[in-house]
Amino acid sequence: MSKLTRILHVDDDSDIREIARLSLEDLGGFVLLQCANAAQALEKAEKFKPDLLLLDLKLPDVDGASILQELRKIKGLAQVPAIYLTAKAMLAEQIEALECEVIGVILKPFDPIALPGEILEKFAAQA
Repeated sequence: MSKLTRILHVDDDSDIREIARLSLEDLGGFVLLQCANAAQALEKAEKFKPDLLLLDLKLPDVDGASILQELRKIKGLAQVPAIYLTAKAMLAEQIEALECEVIGVILKPFDPIALPGEILEKFAAQA
């Protein structure tokens, strides 16, 4: 299993991006590339070479599943693990279905102090 160092985070909410940045860079020590939409993520992902994709499940222009499908087509990203972020209260069965395509789902609002550890735990469990 590779080491988790670089995270590509896609979320349209600037407040969520800022909280995640503080959490993941300052507390977690990760290298973070944040994008506000799918177009930015698709443009920058290959050069950034993320170890993990952290994707908002619901964006104004597209959903997280669609972004994930497009990112998987980029050279070197087909096998990069992904985690969905979602603010929607979801039934357990829906979360289970989502986890078939990703290594986990994190519900918003998330605990910024716990976020780095939660991501590391899901990353380690997928090995």
